[in-house]
Amino acid sequence: MLKHRIANNPLPVIYFTIFVDLIGFGIIIPIIPQLLANPASEYFLLPNGQTIQQGYVLLGLLTAIFSIMQFLAAPILGQLSDRFGRKPVLALSLAGTCISYVVFALGIFTKNIPLLFLSRGFAGLTGGSISVAQASIADVSTPQNRARNFGYMGAAFGLGFILGPYIGGKMSDPTVASWFNPTTPFIFAAILAFINIISVFIFFPETNKFIKKEMVIKWSNSFMNIWHAATHKTLRELFLTNFLFNAGFTFFTTFFSVYLINKFHYTQGNIGDYFSYIGIWVVISQMIITGQVAKRFSEIKTLRISLIAAGIVIFLFFIPSSTIGLLLITPFLAIFNGLVMANLTALISRSVEPNVQGEIMGINSSISALAMLIPPILSGFIAAKFHPDTPIYIAGLVMVLSGIVFWVF
Repeated sequence: MLKHRIANNPLPVIYFTIFVDLIGFGIIIPIIPQLLANPASEYFLLPNGQTIQQGYVLLGLLTAIFSIMQFLAAPILGQLSDRFGRKPVLALSLAGTCISYVVFALGIFTKNIPLLFLSRGFAGLTGGSISVAQASIADVSTPQNRARNFGYMGAAFGLGFILGPYIGGKMSDPTVASWFNPTTPFIFAAILAFINIISVFIFFPETNKFIKKEMVIKWSNSFMNIWHAATHKTLRELFLTNFLFNAGFTFFTTFFSVYLINKFHYTQGNIGDYFSYIGIWVVISQMIITGQVAKRFSEIKTLRISLIAAGIVIFLFFIPSSTIGLLLITPFLAIFNGLVMANLTALISRSVEPNVQGEIMGINSSISALAMLIPPILSGFIAAKFHPDTPIYIAGLVMVLSGIVFWVF
């Protein structure tokens, strides 16, 4: 009876998929800096003779390789799900995710840095589960329940991001349990992903009722989307704003954990707690504050303030000398970031006709993906050449620049 009831409703499996995906994304946040950018950590992987500057470069590249592979593969996986159905592509993506976690744990255990890169690259290549899950939600949603269904998706997304860093920090800390170490969270994530695969096979019905068996796959879709963004007469300035803001925020996230280690001597457990705290405020921003602001101000008015304000908040993080000050500043970053994400997407969507919404959202996703792959590469080399705090300063400048571009155009 339970199986029949769930099989008629694919949404629980979809939400579980998104939840597991974000847990996996969050788990890695507190651990990677300890492996490559903290010589004081007992889990530091760089062999003798290699400098911390080389560790910074590796940190940037390891962060980037996932985004590079996802930038190339995500649009293709979306097309494959149109041609062969959501269920097989979703299962394939989850299988790749599961394998990547096991390989990452093996890389840590054997102190094999190339295995870490192989794991993250493979995870990005097969990591289209969220885009396929979104398509599945769209398949089964009606105009009456579409907003509610995607709202639940946002809740699963937020809950996964809150728990992911916390689990990663705690399950990698041997002071919590003697058998915990940096491989433990990835084994846990692999088990969750395996359970997710089983749930897809047993409970998930095919939601794509219009499978396009004759569809021709466009392998260069990611690059074509960037070209369309650059040449779109109506939206290119908004796309540029989106690129700059996301690029700035990626500069910030890539090396902020290193900043926490260097200035506040954070362990992986402390970093996990802190990013979970960010996640809580992101959810509050999305669920409460964004809606209240939308009732009073238009997207344009909100963006004029929040784009520049988010950039200014980045510089405020250099002021506190204790964790209390850090915690007081964090809600403002989460709130302004939430306002930008919601209103910029809404403004882009509202600026075009309904019959091209899918195409425009696809282009916007490619712009965001590009903004997440370039800054980590640059951050590693910038931190190695100058100082590990430098990418955070650049983050603030680029985010303020996105606000200036929005004001001017």
